[in-house]
Amino acid sequence: MSDIRLTEFRGQPAVHLRAPDGAQATVLLHGGQLVSWVPAGGEEQLYLSPTARYGVGASVRGGVPVIFPQFNERGPLPRHGLVRTRSWTPVQVVVRGEHAIATLRFTDDLATRTHWPHGFTAEVTVSVAGRDLDIELCITNTGETPFDFHAALHTYLRSQNVEKAQLEGLQGCHYEDALLGVEGDQWGDVTAVIGAIDRVYHQAPRQLILRELGRKLRISLSDFEDVVVWNPGSEGVSKLTDLPAEDWRHMLCVEAACVRDPITLVPGDEWAGRQSFTC
Repeated sequence: MSDIRLTEFRGQPAVHLRAPDGAQATVLLHGGQLVSWVPAGGEEQLYLSPTARYGVGASVRGGVPVIFPQFNERGPLPRHGLVRTRSWTPVQVVVRGEHAIATLRFTDDLATRTHWPHGFTAEVTVSVAGRDLDIELCITNTGETPFDFHAALHTYLRSQNVEKAQLEGLQGCHYEDALLGVEGDQWGDVTAVIGAIDRVYHQAPRQLILRELGRKLRISLSDFEDVVVWNPGSEGVSKLTDLPAEDWRHMLCVEAACVRDPITLVPGDEWAGRQSFTC
């Protein structure tokens, strides 16, 4: 049995997806943000802070925040851009074959143009079936002038114990380390979290593997050139008022991103990038 319905999540309007095989996902209208993914016959795969803040102007800690058109504080705009704290509109909610699919859209308005004088639409499409999750971000230039932007799907993955997890596939990648203020190259194939980590890996491979006891998660990228790996560690979690002190052990951000080189769109053009997971 399958069903797709508009619902509420933590008091916020949301779209709930359920595929014919039982795979489920929940997407908030706030930020177009995926906050839950449960594969068919499986358990929750995303981390969502129990102390996350919701509502107007809030940035929800966890799930998959949508970052556009600025990453972090790399520019003059609000941190992580203009769309993650705004209300999106569901434009498609369907079951197609084995997949349950939802598309949400955000269109520029007076508030965004106050910060960034460009016309655009942003669409996020979430599809679940079986053990698979696909998230696609599509940006269209609807204005009259070209613009440059950065983008990311700020994915918080759930972990039993991140200190025992291993992220494979980044060997040979050049990275920027935001904590140490240095650049370097990844020598080993395994990235482990032994403390706080905040790195942007450039020209990342199209597939990574996250392993821990009893779990293997394949992460695939399409048209995102970078991967961000982030965890605040015990040192940084005290600065985050919406993350419990011990919960850094139970999450790891592995983000599909375009950070180093901006994307340029001329009027009428569009760009799309995808992050996919198989549990």
